[in-house]
Amino acid sequence: MFLTISTTGTPDRPATDLGFLLHKHPGRAQAFSTSHGTAHVLYPEATAERCTAALLLEVDPVALVRRSRGGRDQGRGPDTALAQYVNDRPYAASSLLAVALGGVFSSALAGRCAARPELAATAMPLRVEVPAVPARGGAGLVRRLFEPLGWAVTAEPVPLDERFPEWGDSRYVRLVLDGELRLADALRHLYVLLPVLDDAKHYWVSPDEVDKLLRVGEGWLPDHPEQRLITHRYLSRRRSLTRVAEERLELARLAAADDAEAEELDNAVDEDTDTEERPVPLAVRRREAILAALRAAGAGRVLDLGCGQGQLVQELLKDPRFTEVVGVDVSVRALALAARRLRLDRMGERQASRVRLVQGSLVYTDKRLTGYDAAVLSEVVEHVDPPRLPALEYAVFGAARPGTVLVTTPNAEYNVRWESLPAGHVRHGDHRFEWTRAEFRDWARAIAGRHGYTVAFTPVGPDDPEVGPPTQMAVFTAVDGPAPEAASAHTDADRATPDTPEAPVTSDAPDAPDGTPDARPAPPDAPHRTTPDAHRTTPDAAPTEKEEKAA
Repeated sequence: MFLTISTTGTPDRPATDLGFLLHKHPGRAQAFSTSHGTAHVLYPEATAERCTAALLLEVDPVALVRRSRGGRDQGRGPDTALAQYVNDRPYAASSLLAVALGGVFSSALAGRCAARPELAATAMPLRVEVPAVPARGGAGLVRRLFEPLGWAVTAEPVPLDERFPEWGDSRYVRLVLDGELRLADALRHLYVLLPVLDDAKHYWVSPDEVDKLLRVGEGWLPDHPEQRLITHRYLSRRRSLTRVAEERLELARLAAADDAEAEELDNAVDEDTDTEERPVPLAVRRREAILAALRAAGAGRVLDLGCGQGQLVQELLKDPRFTEVVGVDVSVRALALAARRLRLDRMGERQASRVRLVQGSLVYTDKRLTGYDAAVLSEVVEHVDPPRLPALEYAVFGAARPGTVLVTTPNAEYNVRWESLPAGHVRHGDHRFEWTRAEFRDWARAIAGRHGYTVAFTPVGPDDPEVGPPTQMAVFTAVDGPAPEAASAHTDADRATPDTPEAPVTSDAPDAPDGTPDARPAPPDAPHRTTPDAHRTTPDAAPTEKEEKAA
């Protein structure tokens, strides 16, 4: 990446005053480390008549991938992973160059010059040249962004290949800006508008980017005719941040018109009084929907399959109509956390008789799980490798066969509404897949047909008219009721305490005569599982809830 800033001088004001403003001596080349490479500052020419400062940014592609927000490949295809290393980031002016400008020329950007303070407030003839600027919107957008700021703009499209003119132009332009402005204003324009033209940022856009935009855009952004586009793109199209920025820009414009401070106008709310109605987290809504469905089904004895840290088990125990609650998970650590959440060691005898925590894998049949009124798989199926889904299907619907089965899973269509979720990513790093509404319904109806269930579908969370709800729930009801309870099930020997969790069900031996669990795998058409730790069903783990708090 390469950028030059040139100025001309007069006998009264030599061009080398540019060195004072940039705080970089024209007589030597300097290098500065950045988080993604090295920035070099040098002066190709430095005379009293003309002075040019050049910023050369060498980008380390490996460092860029390692430090980027998308360094992991979860939820992305191989083409996207390759694009992390083969792209235009080392060559085209982008947010990387803008960040280097802000770091290397921070004093000049702020309009400070300790040695010659009068220079910082003086407009000077400037020429800015950038050989390759990605312009999503073409040369026309470049002119619409820079000309209202007092620049004479030359935006020359770069052909895809000069040897093949019929291929047309690329999305890059060679940019030349000429104007008489303060150097601080010129740097601020570049700092904001280079990432806007690229319409991308190499770093995570957090709420403090709004403050940065308003600080650097002070004096020119509130009245810019393309203010909305600039704000929208600079904040990576995050609607919540864009809305906040636009409100504050409008307030700044009104304050300037009234010759008042923005704080004097924005005084209608007492900051000591919180009157905002806080949204209900999606995890809470999901548990509420599950409880309502279980009550409607008249369930008394309930399995929480993939109970994680026990959030749903805790809610079930609050309602006395649920006379027996069994939490099952393959993770010993999750069961220990669930026991701590439930305070099993302090629980009264009557309450303790209603709950069990059992270690086991959901892709193996287990006679301990037969004879129950209902089973819940809340945010579980997406943690299972797709080839193992038939095994889980048989273990739950074929072998355990509860009267009612509730399955909740993310709606992949709704992911576009998560502002913090990059396009093409899944909501959690452990998700093997995420289904659309049609895919989930096809899977659920096929299971219902194979195992003698009816199925109905319920939205969980706000039901968006375009993409549906954030969570989708299927309610399966057995046509002939639950399977009869095995005589060997629910004996005292089967009850697992949190201090001595039962071993994972991994043996291929036949049923033992003493009532131990049936450790047979699912039928041959289901892929065999070698270890129960290959997946972890932790639907209410903190990372899953974290990305849902915005709902």
